Amino acid sequence: MKDLTIAVVGATGAVGLEFLRIVEQRYSELPNLKLLASSRSAGKRMTVNGKELVVEETTDISFQGVDIAFISASSEVSRRFAPVAVAAGAVVIDDGSAFRMEENVPLVVPEVNGSDVEWHEGIISIPNCSTTPLVMVAHPLNEVNPIRRMVADTYQSVSGAGGALMEELRDQSRIHLEGNSEAGRMANQQFAFNVIPQIDRFQEDGYTFEERKMIQETRKIMHTPGIAISATCVRVPVYVAHSAAVHIEFERPMTPDEARHLLEDMPGVKVVDDPGLGVYPMPIDAEGSDDVLVGRVRRDASHPNGLVLWVVADNLRKGAALNSIQIAEELVARQCLKPRARIGW
Repeated sequence: MKDLTIAVVGATGAVGLEFLRIVEQRYSELPNLKLLASSRSAGKRMTVNGKELVVEETTDISFQGVDIAFISASSEVSRRFAPVAVAAGAVVIDDGSAFRMEENVPLVVPEVNGSDVEWHEGIISIPNCSTTPLVMVAHPLNEVNPIRRMVADTYQSVSGAGGALMEELRDQSRIHLEGNSEAGRMANQQFAFNVIPQIDRFQEDGYTFEERKMIQETRKIMHTPGIAISATCVRVPVYVAHSAAVHIEFERPMTPDEARHLLEDMPGVKVVDDPGLGVYPMPIDAEGSDDVLVGRVRRDASHPNGLVLWVVADNLRKGAALNSIQIAEELVARQCLKPRARIGW
């Protein structure tokens, strides 16, 4: 990785900042970093591992000499600059929804379907931050006992919507604690001391776009188009880490102990499961952790072939920035970064 040039589009955003923190933690010798953002952030100075870097505005010439471009911005930015980066010879790892369901774009969680990076055509997508922990726990179970149906109810932190909403939660909480019932509300919603059963826009069938993403992305990543999946996504007043109650129906019964053993052997998953002692995954424990935490593994009282799990993960790390770094490492390990000779393909 130290010999690569990596462009970070959206370097000043919540995920971009987490990306840079992980790079500092993960590598003793840093890759050559190029920090990019909108014109509003251009000129800002940022320090990465003691080295001061200047943020540049993202333009059509930003990707010359870049090996990997990580984009964490709006879908419009991804659609605008991903093809530009690929044309310049870079592999794009995109954090948004712009390309996830394109047939020629791999959608990758390396521990689950890392080999899919081998057929990329210049762009690789990472899944929605609520999808990643779901497939991380479902995959090892499905390998042993095929899954027929999953229902995931998520409890998603405000950081999933970016730094502005984190600030809004701080402001609303402070105002309400001061006894002011007229707290300001972003998008006419109160996030402090409240839960909101809507993330993203509603579709005609009553599901939100966020819920549809979980359904479609899970099938694509796990290569299981036949799995029946339903989801309800809820925004909760937590700063970092998404949680989910997951109900899984298998082809045949599976004991909680068997599931725990399979999950313990899954890279990137940590079993935290001793309810009698009050030990189970919580957002406060997942924040800053690279692992997906899973606990409260139990039989589903409504179905003989079912299990119920409680899953928590840091949405900024494994849900976004860390997953993209692991994809880059997968590309290097599998020697499938496009060589410079392919520019223009």
